[in-house]
Amino acid sequence: MPEQLLLTQFLNHHLAAPVDALLRAVHVHPVYPEAPISNAVAMELIVMAILLAYFVIVRMTLSVEKPGPAQQLAEMTHEFVSGQGESIVGHGYERFTAYLTAIFLFILLSNLLGLVPGLESPTANPVVPLGLAIATFAYYHYHGIRENGGGYVKQFLGPVWWLSPLMLLIEIVSHFARVLSLTVRLWANMLAGDLLTLAFFSLVPIGIPLVFLGLHLGVAVIQAYVFMLLATVYLSLAVSHEH
Repeated sequence: MPEQLLLTQFLNHHLAAPVDALLRAVHVHPVYPEAPISNAVAMELIVMAILLAYFVIVRMTLSVEKPGPAQQLAEMTHEFVSGQGESIVGHGYERFTAYLTAIFLFILLSNLLGLVPGLESPTANPVVPLGLAIATFAYYHYHGIRENGGGYVKQFLGPVWWLSPLMLLIEIVSHFARVLSLTVRLWANMLAGDLLTLAFFSLVPIGIPLVFLGLHLGVAVIQAYVFMLLATVYLSLAVSHEH
């Protein structure tokens, strides 16, 4: 059985039976029935709880005249993501802001969780970045079809009709490659950051590890931004009428 964090042990101790029963009800059989909740799931629950608490605080302290720190941070985040959407997507970017903001905050907080002793980044587990990549893949294709209808398929066929079968194959492969690219980029960077930080803390517990903590912080922010930026680009290409 994989090593469990304290929170994971607590959740499995109290919730293993109902979670295992729920998974089996949908024909999913955990490898470890006595511990169906993994570290990644436990860390994701922490991220969701923090974000939910933050949103509740922002909602309860909304003020036009005297915005508090939480509201100011929320407004800065919204303006940042909106600015990226407006510059890349253009007209109609507003409808994508909620998804892009949510995915940016979730990835950022997930990445930063690895800096807390006793916790780890859920994005260092490949399943989490893969889930985010698949969600983004489905999201931009949905809006591409919604915006262009049947004409959305034309961008997969290319301008020359007799090359359409080849172009269709190339486009399908390239779109699935986006899922792989989003997954591996986020997972590999966060896994490497966690391993380096852990290794240097084990060897030299004072001084030098602080440098790697700073690097880990930078990588965490950059990777959240890159994922959100690529999702915005894919949305822009999907909803564009100029194919």
